[in-house]
Formats: sequence, structure tokens, C-alpha cells
Amino acid sequence: MFKSLRARILLILVVVGLSGWYLFQNQRESGTPIKLGLDLQGGMHLVLEVDDPEGTLSLEARSDAIDRSERVLRNRVDELGVEEPLIQKVGQDRLIVELAGITDEARAKEIIGTTALLEFKLVRPLSEIEPYLARIDRAVVQALGADSLRALGRAQTAESSAGAVEDLLFGGAPADTIAEGGEEVEEPESEEDAQDLRDLSDDERTLRPFTALLLSGGDGVFLVATEDVASARMFLALPEVQSVLPRGPRAVAFNWGWQPTAVGGRTYRELYVLERTAFLAGDELQGASANRDQQFNMPIVQFEMTRAGGRSFGRTTGANIGERIAIVLDGDVVSAPVVRSEIRQRGQIELGGSSMEEARDLALVLRAGALPAPLRILEERTVGPSLGQDSIDQGRIAGIIGLLLVVAIMIAYYRLTGVLAISALLIYVILVMGGLAAIGATLTVPGIAGLILSIGMAVDANVLIFERIREELDAGRAVRTAVDEGFGNALSAIVDANITTLITALILFQFGTGPVRGFAVTLTIGIIASFFTALFVTRTFYLIYVRNKKAQDPISI
Repeated sequence: MFKSLRARILLILVVVGLSGWYLFQNQRESGTPIKLGLDLQGGMHLVLEVDDPEGTLSLEARSDAIDRSERVLRNRVDELGVEEPLIQKVGQDRLIVELAGITDEARAKEIIGTTALLEFKLVRPLSEIEPYLARIDRAVVQALGADSLRALGRAQTAESSAGAVEDLLFGGAPADTIAEGGEEVEEPESEEDAQDLRDLSDDERTLRPFTALLLSGGDGVFLVATEDVASARMFLALPEVQSVLPRGPRAVAFNWGWQPTAVGGRTYRELYVLERTAFLAGDELQGASANRDQQFNMPIVQFEMTRAGGRSFGRTTGANIGERIAIVLDGDVVSAPVVRSEIRQRGQIELGGSSMEEARDLALVLRAGALPAPLRILEERTVGPSLGQDSIDQGRIAGIIGLLLVVAIMIAYYRLTGVLAISALLIYVILVMGGLAAIGATLTVPGIAGLILSIGMAVDANVLIFERIREELDAGRAVRTAVDEGFGNALSAIVDANITTLITALILFQFGTGPVRGFAVTLTIGIIASFFTALFVTRTFYLIYVRNKKAQDPISI
């Protein structure tokens, strides 16, 4: 397929270009070409276990509690803004939590150590909050001021490639529909309508900073575009806004859905209107499990409550048939099923088109609301950024020294052919770094060790090829024939060495923990890149080198 020299060069340029593009994307989004692990950028390492000093829980109960805690912590860690956190179950009753780059350690420990709060609340119709939306807008304008709102809109517009954020914030119509006072407003159908919206003055645009962010999402739910969630959260957190929300028997609260949802090609977060007071707490649940409905073969979650919890649940569900009940974990709405009939001590949640994995996740959430014991921190290590920087510096020094020695030895021993190998090695480094960036891998100190080891393997493959070519030349073969035979004869040895190492790396990844996995990932990508550069890139360079040589001309090897 790649017998043409031009095609081979084109493929190399495409692969190198893709690697460079992934590195550039990472640099633009996160400030570094490759994500750095805990041991490189600093952070927290925690080992958690169930706090059961009297030993009253069985091993099975402790294991189940850890499973529930893992599900809860994955949701909570998102609040800390940590990229690629490691939350891993070890054994039957322990969790390892690694938070790279964390700055507020006290808050992290507080969030992790708090027992999960599960609540059941009624979803209220949007009509109950409609009369208060105008008050919320006025409260936001009063608290922040028109100038601040305009500045916020300009800042977000500068970050938005489409330039539509300011329109949303200050009252322009989005591409879909928006909710104004809880009612849908269709996008303008004519150029005159669109021009009327564009002609709104700045003062008019600042009159509804909150409601302009809302789309109607169904009964009791607004939708907020993902890029506007931070602004909406800020508005709702203002004391002036909290003071105008309804109180007393009609008291309501806004709660966010805990995962984004896609609508019409865009991503939104759901914003639920719920009763402020929960009618049932998670400690009234005795258990929950995911199953399939025998009649319709769809995923369901079956749950069981205590006797007191069943009475409360029965009264509420009996009085609200056809309404929605929100399952709220740590303030976020996990699910909001519709009440089909009165539910007492036992009930089930029908998940329709959802998968069994989603059903199991919901069952874990329900069980997590009544953890039998809180978690305690068994071990805590804080890695400072200075230690991480030392690791980066030492790894860089080790890599530079290793590369310089390899370059010197290869050029001294193989002369011009060694230069070809070094050129292929530079492409190899770009491919490895690009591969790590493409899969979102996190580079750790063991990962640097794997990278340096794979560089040695890449050089070893070139040595095998060059020695085979030298043997063919000593046997009197023509230059082009010697090159072809040299690569062909070295192929089996290179394949055997790479496959055996690759199998070992995959085993380390499957059964190892964080640092070992980091080593395995880097080594695996390095092996694949080594195989490509040794047999394809180096051969392409060799073909360029010998294409104008005659059969009797000597080559530098």
C-alpha cells in the first residue's frame, strides 16, 4: 500500500501533524500539553475506609458501603474542579482518592468525609415560580448593578466562539426557544422580528439577566446552557435572590440535575423547581437493587423502606399521583420519576429506555443515602508542587542525558545511518507525547520511567535493523537489496520483542494500581510508536538515502 515514497512521506507527515494537533489542543485547554499526575503537579492522596471501630459490620456490608461511597465521591469531587481524579476501590473495604492539583485541602477533606445526604422532594410546576421570576431578575440587577452585568456579558462574549453568550445573558433570543416567565418564546420567524431584538437598548437587555438564561424543559424543569450554568449559579446564590423566593407552605427551591443533557445538538443542565422541604430522607431506605421488568424487559430499580418511611411515602405518593418526585443526592437531582400509584413500604422506579448500568447507578445512589457508617481517613499524603517540580526536573535531566548518550553512541558507531535513526527517534518522541495527549493520559513519575525505557527499545529496534543490513552488505549484496533484506530479517526479532513487552504492559495495566498503570500506559504507547518508527519511518528515511545510489556505491553503516 505504501510502496510509493511520496505516500510514505505523506503518512508520516499526517501522523506527526495529528500528534502535534492533540498536544496543541491540550496546551490551549489546560495550559500543558500533557496532563500531569499527582506526583508531578502536587495534590492529595487519601486512603479511606468505613469507620466501624466496634466491628459490627460484616465484610459484605463494608464492601457494599465502599461501593456506595465510591459512587457518591465521584459526584462530589466534581465540585472541587479536579481534572482526572483517581477514585479506586482497593480490596473489599478501602478507597484510594488522588486529587492532583488540589489547592483547598481542608475543603476537599470536608467534602469527602461528609456522609451522603439523600432526600425525596416533590417537583413543583413552573407556574408556581413564574410570579417570582421578575422579582429574581430585579434582585440580580439590584445586587450586581447594570454595569457589572454588562461587563459579565462582554467577558463571556469574548470567550464564546459563536458570540451568543451576551445575547443570552442580556435578553437576546437563542437559536432554540427561551422561557420568559415560564412560557416558551419561539425564535423570530422574520427579519423584522430579529431586528427588533437586536435593537433593544442595553438598559432593556439588563432587565431580565436570569430568566433570559432559561429554556423550558418540561414539567417543573428549566434548561440552562452549559456555558451559562456558572452565571445562573452565581445569580441564585445571591442573598437578594434567596430573599425573594417563596416561603411558608409554598416554599420552593432550585436544584440542579447532576449530569448534563443534550438537546438539539447543544448541552444543557436541568434546573428543577422543588419543594424546599423534603418529605423523606435517605435513612428511611433499607435497600435498593437494579432488575429488569419481567413483562416489558425494561430496567427498573426496586427499593424498600422502613415502616415509618413507608407510611410517609404512602401519604405523599397517594396524594400526588401523576406528579414527579425528585431523588436528590447532596443537593443534585439524580432522577425525577412520575408517581404511577400509591407506594408504601416497597416500590419500583421504571427507567424506560435507560440501560441496566444506569439502573445500577441509581440503585447505588439510593443505597448511598443511608450509609451504615461514615468514612474515615486512614492515610493522608500531601504532595507539594515543589516536590512535583523536582520530579519533573529530575525526569527531564534523566531524559536529556539518556538522549544525548544515545545520539552520541549511534552517530559514533553508525555515522550517517545513525543520524537517520536519531531523526526517526525525534518523530518517535512526538508520536508518544501526541498519543498520551490523544487518549487523555496523565503523566506520572513512573510514566516518565516508561517513556525513557521505551526510548531504549526504539533504539534497540534500529540497532537490530542496522546490524542485519551490515551483514547483508558484508555478504556482497547490492545496497537496495541489503536494505530490503535487513529490514525483512530483523522484523521477526522486533515483533517478538515488542509483543512480549506489550503483553507485560497490558497485564500491568489490568491488575496494577495508579502508578503502575501510569507506567504501563506510557510503555504501551511507546511500544506501538517504536514499532511504527523502526519499521516505517526509519525505512522511509533509508529509502530516501539510497534511492540515488548505485548498486556498487558504499553506504555509511
